[in-house]
Amino acid sequence: MIYYVDKEYRTGVETTITTYDSYIAGLLKEKDPFLTEMESYAEQNHVPIMDSGAIETLLGLLSIQKPNRILEIGSAIGYSAIRMAQSLPDTFITTIERDQARYLKAVDYIEAAGLSNRIQIIEADALLLDDQRIVGEAYDALFIDAAKGQYKRFFEKYASFISSGGVIYCDNMFLHGMVLREDKELPRRKRTMVRNLKEFTRWVLNHPDYVTSLFPLGDGILIAIKK
Repeated sequence: MIYYVDKEYRTGVETTITTYDSYIAGLLKEKDPFLTEMESYAEQNHVPIMDSGAIETLLGLLSIQKPNRILEIGSAIGYSAIRMAQSLPDTFITTIERDQARYLKAVDYIEAAGLSNRIQIIEADALLLDDQRIVGEAYDALFIDAAKGQYKRFFEKYASFISSGGVIYCDNMFLHGMVLREDKELPRRKRTMVRNLKEFTRWVLNHPDYVTSLFPLGDGILIAIKK
């Protein structure tokens, strides 16, 4: 199932969806200075983190779901893991990051936030990670926010760790409008990534083992509930 608003993303153009995100951000209470500092660091150092509309939507959905254990693919500097831990005080989060510099920065931020007891961060390529490092109780939620061209491989590798009735969340499903372009309109270095993401989207929307919806929030959020 796919949900639309008045206008979809258009290549290179600020759209109604983006305007809605800004509107929502303006209504939220003043942010913790610690989080503001993280956001500034991410912007200055070109580290991709979830925008305000998308993260608030994700946190709202997780607050309804109330997962005990979350597995995140793609920690970056730990922003989303910290936000999830702050919003869900009874939840334990395992997050995986392959970039060493981002991993080390995430460790610093997680420690500074006083959340080392509830956020386990693993430095590894999620596609090569030994499954034994994350075995134990099943996870109630999986959040995928790493290499966009590898979403199907992440999904296939880690879906088995999600309990029945659990939810898989995927961010950046629109790739800032690139999914609306034809191959010939894209830079060559982006074509395979966009092609793979489109293939994954079609595949998961029609997967018989999941109830899947794609929402035009932030840069596109996909939600797949495991039957």
